Amino acid sequence: MNTAISLSQVRIVLVQTSHPGNLGAVARAMKVMGLTDLVLVDPKCAIDDEARARASGAADVLEKARICASLDEALADTVLAAACTSRRRDLPHPAFTPRQAAPELLATARGGPVAVVFGSETYGLSNEQLMKCRWLLNIPANPDYASLNLGSAVQVLAYELRCTLEDTVLPLPDFDAAPHAAQESLLVEMENVLVEIGFLDPGNPKRLMPRLRRFFARAGLEKEEVAIWRGILNAARVGRAGR
Repeated sequence: MNTAISLSQVRIVLVQTSHPGNLGAVARAMKVMGLTDLVLVDPKCAIDDEARARASGAADVLEKARICASLDEALADTVLAAACTSRRRDLPHPAFTPRQAAPELLATARGGPVAVVFGSETYGLSNEQLMKCRWLLNIPANPDYASLNLGSAVQVLAYELRCTLEDTVLPLPDFDAAPHAAQESLLVEMENVLVEIGFLDPGNPKRLMPRLRRFFARAGLEKEEVAIWRGILNAARVGRAGR
């Protein structure tokens, strides 16, 4: 199996990383398992000599890293994003361990880039950032001490992906997945239309949009399905205006 093709479609996204040593540790963890696509969202530190030293022979991964101003920018062309977090919070996302998620992550990567998102060392990912992702990934750990270094967390995920490639013949995806940007645009439009037709009260939204996000996260959206939903929303808007 050509592991390079599938792993090249797996993107590691680091949000607001604050320690250059962690950048280097992540690059090393990625390269040793065959991952190369690193994106830094609003980093709070530079790729400096400490980062390069910690990367050891993986400085090339650091030098090719792309810097984005927002998580939406980092995920725009992805067809699946999973957020690595130690807590479920109150979000309704499907949650998996890296071992459970690896087969579908890699199968989906045959149809477009997939991303695994890691938060800052101090605060992790905010609820708003988690809502940008379809899945949650939880690394099993000692419940009395579940604090995992950023580089170690990326290493665990990269290891599970590599093992899956070595052990499994992956099926081709059976649908043309819609990219993140298209899905986010649809959800924004859906919220606006629901307000316009009086179904959603912006002053008391409750959990309608998070539950709709959960619905689409479970199902996954094809490009044609995004177009269908846009047609439905447009018909709802026109019907409301014609009354």
